[in-house]
Formats: sequence, structure tokens, C-alpha cells
Amino acid sequence: MIRVLLVEDEERVATLHTAYVEKINGFSLAASAGTVDEAIAVIEKQHIDLILLDIFMPGSHGLSLLPYLREKEKEIDVIIISAASDMERVQRALRHGAVDYLIKPFEFARFEEALNHYRDKQAFMKESRQISQAELDRQLLGRGEQHVPEDIPKGLTKATLNQVWEEIQKIEDAFSTENIVKKVGISGVSARKYLKFLADIDVLEVKVVYGTVGRPVYQHTRNISKEYIMKNFL
Repeated sequence: MIRVLLVEDEERVATLHTAYVEKINGFSLAASAGTVDEAIAVIEKQHIDLILLDIFMPGSHGLSLLPYLREKEKEIDVIIISAASDMERVQRALRHGAVDYLIKPFEFARFEEALNHYRDKQAFMKESRQISQAELDRQLLGRGEQHVPEDIPKGLTKATLNQVWEEIQKIEDAFSTENIVKKVGISGVSARKYLKFLADIDVLEVKVVYGTVGRPVYQHTRNISKEYIMKNFL
């Protein structure tokens, strides 16, 4: 669970952003603060992973917290949430290590995107393995970002996609195309089309397993960190 510190001096806004955090899987609000000094007090006492930081507030300027975190070598990330939209402050925030910047007012969808993207990066970086340049570009450097289509491909239906997805969510381990054929009652050709679509939008991960005889088997597993994408299609 990613522990969040919300630094916001306006009570109404803080309440709204608290509700936003609670809607997103993988995050918990550890504490709230109304000033930079209060935020520092929390940081020194609690484990915090991510700070949602306003800029304009009583006392010290919100951006002053960024160099403090670096000087104290705190392994805490910051997403700026502020009405400040001038390039000088945006550049200052990014140069001091902010991982994202949301300009008030914004829709929940943008807030959700920021936190989901942050969660996915954290999950990716915890994997203890060698990675390719393509993975590094896509997952961490923001290059070659995958385009998510606005609708399902022609020839697929939302009703069947919903059936397929419901069955997949019941499966804890890897599964094959044949598993979906049996559970949903569709043909192998149809099942492959739906599974390919889910893999194309990164909701499923696919691995080819070669046996001693016969054709290779495609094993599918859920990419839990990307399941939020499915809300666009169901």
C-alpha cells in the first residue's frame, strides 16, 4: 500500500482530495497537513511514500519542501497539486524532483491517471530483474507510451467482453485460451480475439510455453496494475 501525505491548507479542497485518494486502489491516506512545517513533522515521525503538495499556503512556500526532502535524503516522491500555472513554478517543481504536476481545478480522471501512473512505475521498479531499453522507455521514461483505443475493435461485443473479463477475474493463476473457451462457451477463434485485445491494451500479459510435442501454448496472466483500463470498455 502506498502511504500518502496530503499537504493542503484549504479544508474543503483537502476533504475532496482525501475522497479522491480513497477511491483509488493501492493508496491510503496516512496523514494530512496544512503547512510545510506540519508536513515536515509528519515526515519525521511516519513512513510516507508520496506527498500530494499544494504550493500556496500559510508560512513556508510549498515548493520549499522539495529541496528539504533531497537534502535529508528522504525517499519520498511528490506530486504537485496547485493553482499555480506559470512556467517558472512548474519548471522549479520538476527540476526539484516532482514526479507530476496537476493544475487546479482538474477532473478526477486526471488525478486518477496521475496516481495510477505513479503506482505502476513503483510496481515496475520493484521487479528484481534486468530490463530492456523498450521497457525502460515505456515504463519509466515516458517514451513510446501505449495508446489505449477509445472503443473495442470491430467484431467484438461489450457483452461478450464482459463475460470474458468476469471469468478472467475469477482465475488466480495463468490460463490458456482453452480455459476461456470452456468457461465462456465461445469458439477458440473468438476467445483468441478477445484475449489478444486484452493483451494489446496491456491488461493481460502473455507468455508462450513450448511443450515437448504439439503447438506452443499461450499462457495469460492478469496485469493487475493495469486493470483500471477496463472501465473504458465495460
